[in-house]
Amino acid sequence: MKFLTALILGLAFAGAASAQATTEPPQIIVTGEGVVKVTPDQAWITIGAESRSKISKDAQQRNAEAMSAVQQKLATFGIPKDAIKTTAIDLQMEFDFANGKQMPRGYVARNTIEVRVDDLAKLGDVLDAVVGSGATAIQGLRFDAKQREQLEGSALQAAVKNALAKAQAIAAGAQRAIDRVIRIEESSSAQDGPRPMMMERSFAKADASTPVAAGELEIRAHVRLTVAIK
Repeated sequence: MKFLTALILGLAFAGAASAQATTEPPQIIVTGEGVVKVTPDQAWITIGAESRSKISKDAQQRNAEAMSAVQQKLATFGIPKDAIKTTAIDLQMEFDFANGKQMPRGYVARNTIEVRVDDLAKLGDVLDAVVGSGATAIQGLRFDAKQREQLEGSALQAAVKNALAKAQAIAAGAQRAIDRVIRIEESSSAQDGPRPMMMERSFAKADASTPVAAGELEIRAHVRLTVAIK
């Protein structure tokens, strides 16, 4: 009987201790945002060349020659080969429609490359030069920063500080204080990443010098912070 009583009491104490251990302290959950603003020092441009011919092989050959001329021109600005990436190659037949009938017109060959420009002072001249050398379209332009990883780290630090300040304000309003940080989670945002500046321009000939303004780049970070209060 004494053994049974001791066992029951032991289980009761163990259950109480377990319940106390699993009871979570009062918590505050907030989000924080950090923004680092910098002047872009890098640009990515998408350049296309388009060629037509009645014969598919001729269309491809003309297009290859046009894009080779573009890449040779890029080299004169000191742009290395590893800064040029082919993003699309396409060959299609085109048609005319007459009296409800589809008639083959010929072939169109397209080649698209993405180019990284590390010297923004040359960007306007690069745009003009590639158009004059064989490119038929500039389809996109986006700016970025060479030290993006470091800047993202600074934005994250700012986001954590922002979240802590919010948590402290909420705790003070409830006449409590922060005991400890329980969890910090990074969350993504649709605004993260390089700022795009879309361009869709087709050229019959080179324009006058093209002015390009990089403006300001915002690098954002977002965190979710959970703290215990006392």
